[in-house]
Amino acid sequence: MDSNGTTPRAPGNRTVALAVLAATAAVLLVQVASGTSARLVLQLVLLPALLAGLGTVAQTVAASVWVTAVIVIHSVLFPPGDLSARLGTLLVLIAAQAAVIGLCARRVRRERQLSRIRQSAVALQRQLLRPLPVTTPDVRLDGLYRPVEQDAMVGGDLYDVADTPHGTRVLVGDVQGKGLPAIGTGFAVLSAFREAAFREAHLPAVADALEAAVERHNAYAVQSGEQERFVTATVLCVRGPGGEEERSATEVRAVNCGHLSPYLLHPDGRVEPVPLDPGIPLGLAALAAPAGDLRPVRRFALPGNGVLVLLTDGITEAQDASGTFYPVERGLADLAATPADALPEALDRRARRWSGGHSRDDVTVLALRRAP
Repeated sequence: MDSNGTTPRAPGNRTVALAVLAATAAVLLVQVASGTSARLVLQLVLLPALLAGLGTVAQTVAASVWVTAVIVIHSVLFPPGDLSARLGTLLVLIAAQAAVIGLCARRVRRERQLSRIRQSAVALQRQLLRPLPVTTPDVRLDGLYRPVEQDAMVGGDLYDVADTPHGTRVLVGDVQGKGLPAIGTGFAVLSAFREAAFREAHLPAVADALEAAVERHNAYAVQSGEQERFVTATVLCVRGPGGEEERSATEVRAVNCGHLSPYLLHPDGRVEPVPLDPGIPLGLAALAAPAGDLRPVRRFALPGNGVLVLLTDGITEAQDASGTFYPVERGLADLAATPADALPEALDRRARRWSGGHSRDDVTVLALRRAP
């Protein structure tokens, strides 16, 4: 796997052929120029060994056959010793090339297995997450979810939206870690949200239900020999105005559980970070000192033509070659004229361009606005 976690692409056949021919010519020229009895031509056995870690099985086999033929022809033209010595060298050479081909086949097989595991994990996670866009009587939610390819695993981003009698409830979060265990924790949070969003009239009670779900899941994980995990999340509730208030701003209530604060994109192009209390991540409330409300409710207004942008750290932690993080606020300002339904993908493209195409984590971008 490369630094981005994806399976590296094998070099092309033409590139491999040219490299093998160039290396062969160089070694033979050095052998002739040295004028010694040293058998430098045997160094060609390193070529298939290098291809075993980078190329395909067919390329490794072709290189092994070529190297073996070159060494045999060189031994016939310039006999190094008696016949028994040459036969011994040939047998060792064939055994070494067979081992190299076997290692290459094993590597390719393992990469395919990891790719299948990752694809299964991505398919499972996509089944758990609600397809976007979603429209309720209160809001229109557009968004993008893009899993990262790292060690054949996916991350733990999660989101959901529920049209409830209490208003439209929206959840966005990120589970600590990656892989199927992280997906399991995310499923516990989503299941709790889909129940509590309808059952609980008050937003802090919804957050408490999510906290209890993570605690129960962690207790089960410990019994199974897995590690405990925490979840950062933001839970929002939006209820649109009606009647004479139709043109006024919509009130948004939010409870933050250690997640990134959202950004409010105003109709005039201004970008305003929404100041939410940091809060305690889900699963860590028992470790916090019982001083006041751990997750207070914050209220703010969503203008009639404004867009509320919710993110995970796949965007905010995108880094350029110098290690500088992507400037989200400036990026949103540059995209102020972009329609809300195209904003998530446009922001993701800019962040990927900033990082040179290297994703370190899942990417989730939600654009929330009042329903048409």
